[in-house]
Amino acid sequence: MTKQELYSHVDHTQLKAFATWEDIVKLCDEAVKYKTASVCVPPCYIKRIHDKYGKDFNICTVIGFPLGYSVTAAKVVEAKEAIKDGANEIDMVININDAKNGDFDKIEEEIKEIKKACGDKILKVIIETCYLTDEEKIKLCGCVTRAKADYIKTSTGFGTGGATFDDVKLFKEHVGPDVKIKAAGGIRTKEDMETFLSLGADRLGTSSAISILEA
Repeated sequence: MTKQELYSHVDHTQLKAFATWEDIVKLCDEAVKYKTASVCVPPCYIKRIHDKYGKDFNICTVIGFPLGYSVTAAKVVEAKEAIKDGANEIDMVININDAKNGDFDKIEEEIKEIKKACGDKILKVIIETCYLTDEEKIKLCGCVTRAKADYIKTSTGFGTGGATFDDVKLFKEHVGPDVKIKAAGGIRTKEDMETFLSLGADRLGTSSAISILEA
């Protein structure tokens, strides 16, 4: 794949707790230059980015991040506020406690509520695969599909592990035809990027795309 084809699948990411406005401006300027799919940033920066850059690119943000155990009402408010501030895409973290307790109906209902709050904006659902069994991952593929989210996403990048080829293969087999896949966390080479896309991922969440492709 060409570099530009790869960039078109990248959510260019800066989610460090200590990210400064200068870090965010650098990220956004790179997104404009390299035409990435979006920038993925902390919610506190959405409005400032929107005011500075307008519609130069998609603004993606995270809610319930990174641990996922915020109450649903809080996540819904986060999503609504993010969209009001100018976000086009929302990456939510499921309540992983619910998954480990087998409460998949609760997870599905939460996704539905947040999808409703998102309206026509894109919703990606982070299930944090590093903490899950394959059986749990398969059940969550069903939850995401039935709740009509736009994407299932592997990882926050803050857990004990990131995206794996096997998880993307598993998702591809078990999500519905209208659900896309985002691989995130631990993507370090051009070969990784190409392999994830060839296995069925549509988006790649990484802070390393430019250092990888422009090295």
